[in-house]
Amino acid sequence: MALYALRRLLNAIPILLGITIISFAIIHMAPGSPLSAFLEDPTIKAVDKENMIKAFGLDKPLYVQYWDWLTGMMRGDFGTSFLKSDPVSDLILDRLPTTLLLTVSSFVLAMMIAIPLGIACALRANSRLDQFVTAISNIGISIPGFWLGLVLMMLFAVKLGWLPSGGLQTINMPFSIGDRIMHLILPVCTMAAAEIAIWTRYIRSSMLEVIHQDYMRTAKAKGLLDGRVITVHGLRNALMPIVTLFGLMLPSFFGGALIIETIFSIPGIGRLFIEAAFQRDYPIIFAITTVGAFLTVLGSIIADVLYAALDPRVSIDQKGAKV
Repeated sequence: MALYALRRLLNAIPILLGITIISFAIIHMAPGSPLSAFLEDPTIKAVDKENMIKAFGLDKPLYVQYWDWLTGMMRGDFGTSFLKSDPVSDLILDRLPTTLLLTVSSFVLAMMIAIPLGIACALRANSRLDQFVTAISNIGISIPGFWLGLVLMMLFAVKLGWLPSGGLQTINMPFSIGDRIMHLILPVCTMAAAEIAIWTRYIRSSMLEVIHQDYMRTAKAKGLLDGRVITVHGLRNALMPIVTLFGLMLPSFFGGALIIETIFSIPGIGRLFIEAAFQRDYPIIFAITTVGAFLTVLGSIIADVLYAALDPRVSIDQKGAKV
């Protein structure tokens, strides 16, 4: 299985290279320069401007700039930020824990709500509960995350004053777990809303297919409790198709952080990317885009491996193919 995952990752290298080439080309097709603010400043001497351009390698042909960045990335060096003058790797690693805290918290909250809701709707299909949850799920999928975040902020932070409107901690206050939780409630709930709606629908649909299978009736005929039949025999089999969805949604968790972190002023990777995009800080944009592409490939591999681990009928042969 480990060999299969490695082969999948090696096969994805041309795709990752293609993504980096396309991203590099698109970003450099945009008018302007990341050093425009300095180059257009009349108080800076022409010699200093030329030295600045050479220092960042912007005087080289595009293919040379791309090769320098690619070879550096293979060594773990994503370059230096044009505007912050710090290594891009340090900037990403510094903000990674914040993004992980936000995404993992929202995912855990979504699963805690979506799994029991999806099971309940499947067991009571076409009931009032099922119809109500389905309607709410459709609304949750349709509502844009940025709009929901602003509505929650206006209601609970501005009007009611129950929760802080943004950031990770109160200004000029020492760190405390309670304060951190208060600051995470709104962004986590905003990010989890769409996830709850999506996962509830998929879990309901998958459970509906499982509860009518012969092995479920056999388990009940043996005298097992309904709760054990649902959780042990039903849920495990229902989660198998959901695993594929989880792998494909892995990069979307990262993408959702772009909007949520910007709205709630959370200093994570998403906000770093938005700031870099507006400031044309190419090294940061390249690095985060590459990380997102890698997460997409990694999510697909994780989905395949987990699917084989959950379903004993699925195995990986020696040639690396699922059978």
